[in-house]
Amino acid sequence: MAAPPPWRSGGNSPVATRTCSRGPSLTTVSAASNGYTSVEARRSFAAPRTVGSSTTTTTAAATSPTGGGAAKTTFPDPLKQYVARTFENIAEADKKDVEIELKRIITDAFNEKVVWSINWDEMPLPQVILQKRRNSQGQQVTNSDKSPPLKSFGKFSISDTKKRKSAGDDTTITNKYTERSDKKARQQSPYTGFSDKLSQRDKEKRATRFAKELRAVTPPIERNINSTTHMDIDVAQPLVGRCMTLEKRYLRLTSAPDPDNVRPLHVLEKTLELLKKKWREEQNYAYICDQFKSLRQDLTVQHIKTEFTVSVYEIHARIALEKGDLGEYNQCQSQLANLYAEGFTGQEEEFKAYRILYLLHTCNRADMNELLAILTPTDKQHPNIQHSLQVRSALAAGNYHKFFRLYLDAPSMGGYLMDSFAGRERIAALACICRAYRPDIDIRFLTEELGFESDKECVEFLCDHGAEELIQQKVLDNGTTSIRLNTQKASPIFEQAKQNAFKKVDIKGQL
Repeated sequence: MAAPPPWRSGGNSPVATRTCSRGPSLTTVSAASNGYTSVEARRSFAAPRTVGSSTTTTTAAATSPTGGGAAKTTFPDPLKQYVARTFENIAEADKKDVEIELKRIITDAFNEKVVWSINWDEMPLPQVILQKRRNSQGQQVTNSDKSPPLKSFGKFSISDTKKRKSAGDDTTITNKYTERSDKKARQQSPYTGFSDKLSQRDKEKRATRFAKELRAVTPPIERNINSTTHMDIDVAQPLVGRCMTLEKRYLRLTSAPDPDNVRPLHVLEKTLELLKKKWREEQNYAYICDQFKSLRQDLTVQHIKTEFTVSVYEIHARIALEKGDLGEYNQCQSQLANLYAEGFTGQEEEFKAYRILYLLHTCNRADMNELLAILTPTDKQHPNIQHSLQVRSALAAGNYHKFFRLYLDAPSMGGYLMDSFAGRERIAALACICRAYRPDIDIRFLTEELGFESDKECVEFLCDHGAEELIQQKVLDNGTTSIRLNTQKASPIFEQAKQNAFKKVDIKGQL
């Protein structure tokens, strides 16, 4: 007969032992009274050990002084006294900033493992560090011997440590720690610029070099006690000019404007009338452009924004268009857009039409879409804007026939703007014509189709683009003589010219 299982045996069964987790003593438990045999739980994938060895291990682990937990962080007494001094006399408004700075100092000390080596009795208090930082933010470099202020207070001025290079250097910082903290700050900011990648030493060298160059190129200023200097100007108040001269050359400002060199509004109004008269009589664009830029500058420094300001920019823009100066026109156009947006009245629809044509010239599709989105139904009824929108549609459809009809009938000064890209569109049209008309085409047809004023102008355009050898005189079947272009041979020439013509155009209209 088989022996009964241990949990059913009588009092003669073996005695099982188990370890009490509350102390090192062993408690003997009878299998008969408890009804089970104690088994040590497995805590790893290693082979199971005997009850005796398990008991010893468990007992040793239970009596370990650490108990498997983390070591408790301790603070030196000088640090505790440093914290107490920090909060002795502190304003309620500065408490938050001081707490943040104190936390940064202690955290940096622990990260660098110098919390026990720092002389906390000589360590500046957080409020002192904050005050120095605020004072240093407004300072500028005045000589080459003075270094620019640091962006943050030195990490630690550690005395009696191996990291100090000399006894007299009270600003020595652990280079490794500084680079690490700067790198961490750059990684946290998504707007890190090129200057942030430079070390502090490189920034100091660069600031010193700029200071030397500034002193080298800046001439000494002779001050007259009777003259007005920039120190006499209240920047919080709008500047009011005192110059009575009607004509004044344009000079780029390199310092605060002098009221003695700025013309007031009533003088500027007389200047505008004088410039319009001289433009009609002399047509000297170099002189007129310089005077208008000076006029615009005086309006800007005095913060004058009125309908008169709008008139000045509109007249200058029209003169620039007439002379093909797209750079000056673009500057005037940008300012006019801001003035119109602020509610000042002028020829807004006319210049919106010019804006559409200018964007066609620069091939700026993004700005074109934005401009078309803000056009109102009233704007679209204006003749100038209607013409510009038709020009855009013709170019989008590749309809060069319609484009050059619109080019010849451009209202106001739209024709001057279309001049800037008419040549480019003529090349594209010629590339298309050379593919469609074979083997040759009459020059007279090109003159009428591409908007030339005469056959001579058309021939000159073809010669300028390398097709002079392909222009031939031919006798037709009816006995008449015709000057014709060999389209079959001219096709690759104008295809290449088309690719070169549609390169990216900058804001000044230059290729």
